[in-house]
Amino acid sequence: MTQPIQEESLSQGKHSPGAALIIGALGVVYGDIGTSPLYTIRESVSRFDRFGATEVLGVLSLLFWLLMFVVSLKYVTLMLRADNRGEGGTLALMELALRGATGRKRWVLTVMGLFGACLFYGDSIVTPAISVLSAIEGVGVVSHTLDDWVVPISVGLIVGLFMVQRRGTGAIGKFFGPIMLFWFTVLGTMGAWRIAQTPEILLAINPIYAWNLIGEAPLATYLLLGAVVLALTGSETLYADMGHYGRPAIRRAWFMVVLPGLLLCYFGQGALLIAQPEAIRNPFFLMAPSWALIPLVVLATAATVIASQAVISGAFSVTRQAIQLGFWPRMEILHTSAREEGQIYLPRVNQALFLAVLVLIIGFGSSASLASAYGFAVTATMLVTSLLAFAVLPGKASGGRRVLWLVLLTLFLLLDILLFTANTQKIFDGGWLPLGVALVLLTLMLTWKTGRDQIHRTLAGDQQPLKAFMEGLEQYPPTRVPGTAVFMSMIVNTVPPALLHNLKHNKVLHEQVLFVTVAAADVPYVSYTERYTLNKLSRSSYEVIARWGFKQEPNVPQLLAQLAGEHPEIQLEPMLTSYFLSRQTVIVVRKQPLYARWRQLLFALMARNAARSTRFYKIPPNQVVEMGMQLEL
Repeated sequence: MTQPIQEESLSQGKHSPGAALIIGALGVVYGDIGTSPLYTIRESVSRFDRFGATEVLGVLSLLFWLLMFVVSLKYVTLMLRADNRGEGGTLALMELALRGATGRKRWVLTVMGLFGACLFYGDSIVTPAISVLSAIEGVGVVSHTLDDWVVPISVGLIVGLFMVQRRGTGAIGKFFGPIMLFWFTVLGTMGAWRIAQTPEILLAINPIYAWNLIGEAPLATYLLLGAVVLALTGSETLYADMGHYGRPAIRRAWFMVVLPGLLLCYFGQGALLIAQPEAIRNPFFLMAPSWALIPLVVLATAATVIASQAVISGAFSVTRQAIQLGFWPRMEILHTSAREEGQIYLPRVNQALFLAVLVLIIGFGSSASLASAYGFAVTATMLVTSLLAFAVLPGKASGGRRVLWLVLLTLFLLLDILLFTANTQKIFDGGWLPLGVALVLLTLMLTWKTGRDQIHRTLAGDQQPLKAFMEGLEQYPPTRVPGTAVFMSMIVNTVPPALLHNLKHNKVLHEQVLFVTVAAADVPYVSYTERYTLNKLSRSSYEVIARWGFKQEPNVPQLLAQLAGEHPEIQLEPMLTSYFLSRQTVIVVRKQPLYARWRQLLFALMARNAARSTRFYKIPPNQVVEMGMQLEL
């Protein structure tokens, strides 16, 4: 029987919102949204051919209430309640929504969740490019002669950023929090200084200014939302990173540090534009006194590197979750820390992100050009989150509370639809980039999942039950050889092809036989004590069903060491243990309904690439016996 799955003990104790946790959350969770002031006001106000105090107050009023309603209410107050054993994010929310769902509803929820996760990759490409460019563009405020150096310096920073990914974030991560705390303090200080010079900017808190802007030009204001929404970029990150620091720390960091710093900075830029409209070319850097420009450029560069690091690390985590859930092929995953399981490095993902970011910086050349590509992926992900929340949050309440949830989620959904449709204007100006990345990745994920499921059905249909097979085999055994054979099996209670190939070609059977099936749980972490279920199949054969959460990486040797310690009757001495994997798969493609030929060819290519590495199992290659396998789809 399947044992109850519990949360990994490593994740316990992260819910005490001490000062260290709050500062740590500033460095990881709020890097993206914390660098939005670099370009949001400039992109929003510059939408007007001519602007005055009325337009500036209207823009700031819209921005203020969007921050309060979308970030403070939707994400920080409400969405953090939709946790999967303490973990958040699109995939965690999708797993919650899928519980109990069947048929077409399950398929729709799966596609929505995967699409939201795929959009994150688009965001992971655009965020480092626009953030670093917007910071380095501050040198143009110091001297226009440095404008030509913006792209080369940005390229150099990106090259360095991606080169150090292999070393992991552990060594430098502890400095992220204090730097971001100083960053938000500087934002608030500069903003307060400018507000003190033009205090009438505080009138923008009154929503009547946003309403007047809408009333005077409804269509123009609707299109303006495509720029104002840049202030919300990174709101999904605080939900996705909930498991790292816990709900209380993220909430306190937002209300105590981040929100005050952002609002003061935005209102300070608005005050500067009312007093000096010509500062629209770069209101963020021109808000500072001249003597502080160079230090501010350095600080902004550090903040944007931290923001970029957050989305890069997030892309690594999302990829591992997709692998664990069966939506992506196995690939090399390196742990950069002996203590923190979440610190991982995926070479192929790092290379792909690096090339994509490099192309964006060189191709677009400025943060203003990239702003057209930014925001679309964010608003689409926000819309997916609201849709998935409808399948999760109302079920946690009853009566009046359930009605309240439905009303709030409906309001959030309407606002998300408004923001998303306003950003559709960006598709032809650059928004096609994150959309195209998301659609390509979604196609690959669904192709891989469909192909794996079809393989499982084919294998399950052609094979007899494992227990009956082993009992019959031991009645008329082949030659028995010393040692233990460990067969990795994809499907529980079925004879793995590697065993059949071993019997056919080697005509021997080891003294002990162990069948290991790795399964992904629908929770982030599975505790060490609930790691596996052991079933005895016959006198000398056993079946192990091992489970890891979708935020954990399976470690088969560690599992076997635990198994040998708890069950001395199973002999797993390294020198007498052989691992049998059916890793080389030949796929014969033929046209079948609901699975087009091009998707079969695509799956075959993905399967071939996935079969090149055994690093996922962390088994030394000299202990692995790869058995050939031919499968017709």
